[in-house]
This record gives sequence, structure tokens and C-alpha cells, in this order.
Amino acid sequence: MVDKQILKEVLDMALGNGGDFADVFVENKQVTGVGMEAGRIERVNSGLDVGAGIRVLSGDATAYAYTNDISKAGLLEAAQIASHAAKGGKKDFTIDLTTVKPVVDFQFTKRPEDIKTEEKVAVVKAAEKAARAVDTQKIKQVIVGYGDTVQRVIIANSNGTFVEDERIRTRLIVNAVAAEGDTIQTGYDAVGSLCGFELFDRLNPEDVAKQAATRAVQMLTAKPAPAGKMPVVMAGEAGGTMVHEACGHGLEADLTQRNLSVYADQKGQLVASEFVTVVDDATLQDKYGSYRFDDEGVPSRKVTMIENGVLTDYLYDYLTATKEGRESNGHGRRESYQHKPLPRMANTLIAPGKMDPEKIIRETKSGLLVQKMGGGQVNTTTGDFVFDVAEGYLIKDGEIGSMVRGATLTGNGPEVLKIVDMVGSDLGFTIGTCGKDGQGAPVSDAQPTMHIPEIVVGGTAHGDDDKNPAIKRIRRI
Repeated sequence: MVDKQILKEVLDMALGNGGDFADVFVENKQVTGVGMEAGRIERVNSGLDVGAGIRVLSGDATAYAYTNDISKAGLLEAAQIASHAAKGGKKDFTIDLTTVKPVVDFQFTKRPEDIKTEEKVAVVKAAEKAARAVDTQKIKQVIVGYGDTVQRVIIANSNGTFVEDERIRTRLIVNAVAAEGDTIQTGYDAVGSLCGFELFDRLNPEDVAKQAATRAVQMLTAKPAPAGKMPVVMAGEAGGTMVHEACGHGLEADLTQRNLSVYADQKGQLVASEFVTVVDDATLQDKYGSYRFDDEGVPSRKVTMIENGVLTDYLYDYLTATKEGRESNGHGRRESYQHKPLPRMANTLIAPGKMDPEKIIRETKSGLLVQKMGGGQVNTTTGDFVFDVAEGYLIKDGEIGSMVRGATLTGNGPEVLKIVDMVGSDLGFTIGTCGKDGQGAPVSDAQPTMHIPEIVVGGTAHGDDDKNPAIKRIRRI
């Protein structure tokens, strides 16, 4: 899209008034979407977004300018605008761009642009038909969404980094609504990966739809959830919403440095049970949040944040790492060229343990089994959370009993992690779009089956929390 020589001139212009660091993020992104609702295809659209963002760091000041004109003139103009934030006069050094190689690679065998639109529509129709077939009387509405993204980026900075990368992501989302009398319930499921259309060689879209629709129908006859403190088993299939929201965001370095995290200044301290290890690994194959490089050109890697209960590291981008005199660990991410990078999660998970998941249930005399998590909210400053349970069952005498609905989990993320006493050998992933500072980023999260001896099940707190800027609403795609 832009050659090295032009990028060197752009970086030189960006630092023309001084500054400590400058980078350029050039993006070409092709997006395709297919949506079906009320039994018919409602939309088939595609779009192309091309542009570049230029950042200049000067002391504590950050200037960011972006443009959809990636000609040499357009880039130089944006660089000149960003340069005005710098102070101290131009520094005398030569920028020599060197291509950085990734430490992990990903293969795309069925590129989305090579797949006919009719094939994408066929996947959506098959999923919609399968969902309705679960119960032709009770399933009242099915919404299916297919999406793919082909993103090509070039990243260059004044430290000499030059990166070219391509990210391809494909996903399928199914929402089903079931009704009987005055009772209405919903079921949801989503699959996605850093891959092309080969996603559907591994995952049957009809199975995804059946699972969502079955959940909606079963919820119609589910019993009201009990309220109070009780043991909770989080199934691996529940996904890692809790670790992502109630723990992961608190481990992002910008929040810890601003004292907006309960984990600030906690390195080396025990912050969770000895059975709990939390990692973020962007190198995992076939995961929605994976990448070769982050959006600052740093190669992806596995980062262990909590090891056997001890906090060992945070997630850094270039800016937060520089403040602590260290290198970024590859978690500077942005939504597009119109956004500056921030420390963000990729694939966040609690590492599997050694116990048989079924044994964990057998050893739980009574409580709640959370099979699927929903949305909710979390206060990143304190770690306090309220999560909806999309699918839950009572546990009685070590056996799975009746399905329940309307359950919520209320607690404090760090405190919950401290009392986890059984961790299974399984691992279940979910996908989502993580929101932070107005930006969305594709992520995956996961956890094994876990036993929490006591957590509050039932009512949801409202009131003044709705006005608290530290409260983070959770929206899953």
C-alpha cells in the first residue's frame, strides 16, 4: 500500500518539531456481512475502508492524526498536523526501517473474497432453518448474522520497525427467540476464528443454530433461580467472560498506571487461589483474538499475568511499557486507523488444571452449575461485577438437576479468584468484541470447569452504579 521510503519521509515529518517517538499505521480493510431476520435475508453488504493513522509521542503528550488519503501528500499532511504536539526541536537521528518477522504464522485456506456471496448466504439460511426446526411452534424469531473481515496493515515507527501483516476473521452469530403463552426466552450462540471460510469445515453452522434455539426453548420451562449465597460450578462451556471482564481488564497497564485497577501495584503478590493461572496468548491457532503482530508492530506472544495465584505481569502497549522502562509485550491494539492503540486483551484464559470436570460436579453437594454466561457489568476499579447466567442448572447431591432461569452472579473478581478450590482439565472458548474507550477489538476468552465455594446468586444491583464511569457494560457479539 505504501513503500518504505515514503514511510520514512512521513516519520521524519512527524518528528519535524521534536518528539520522542512516532509511528504510522496504514490499513486496508474489506468487510462483508450477511444478515437474516423474520425468515428472509435482510442485508448483504460489503465495504472497503482505507486510511492511515500517525502518532507522535512527546513527553506525556500524545498527538494523533488520521486520514483516508494514503498518497504521499496525504500522509505528509497528516504527519505535519501530528508534529505540532511535539516540543524541544527536531532530534538528529536517521530512521532506518527494518522488516520484523513474526514468531507465529497463520494459514488461510479459503479466503473470503474467493467465496461466492451465494455460499455465504447459504450458510446463513441453513442456520436459520436449523434453528426453526428445533420447535416449529415455539421458535418465533431467528436472527442470523455472518461476517468476514480481510484486514491488511503496514506499521512503521521511528525505532526502525517495519511490519506488513494480514488478518482474516470469520464469524457466525445466531439469536433465537422462543415463546409460549406469556413467557418469552432467548438463546444465543456465536462462533468465530482468525481464519477464512474454512471455519465451516470445522464447525457446522446448523449445530450452532440448534444449540441457540434449544437453549431458548428449554428456558421456557426452566424454574426461577434461587437467590442467596451458594457454591457455583462454572462449566468450561460457559466461556471466560468472568476472567475477561472481572480480571483481565484490571491487568491492562494503562488502568493499573492510573490506579483504576484493583491490581495496581500488586506484582509479586498473591491475588488468586494457587489453582489459578491467568494468561493472554495471541499466538493460539484458530482463535478469534489471535494475531501475528499487535497494532504497533510487536510480535505476538504468550503473557502469563497470574501464575499459581501470584500476579506476575500486566498487558502493555508501547506507551505504558515506556513509562516503566520496559518493552511492550505485544498488546497494543486499536479498532482501526482512526484510533490510537491501547493495552488490550487478545485470548484471555484461566489455564486448565488437573481435575476431571465431572468429578468437580460430583463433589458439589448443592449449588448452581453455570453452563453459559450472558452479559452484565463490572467496575474495573474495584473488580465488583454482576453477570447474567444464560443457561444454568441446580446441582443436588453431586448431580445436575433442573434448569433455572433469571440467575445472576454478584461478587468481586479478585475475591472470587482467591477462593477457587477446584479447576478442571477442560477448556472452553467463547468469542466477543471487547469494548474499551469507544473502541471494539475481536477477542476470545476461556476457562476450565471451576468450583467456587460461595458466591451470591440472584438479584442485580442498580441505582447509582449506572452513573459510575468505572462501570463497564459487557456486550458480547
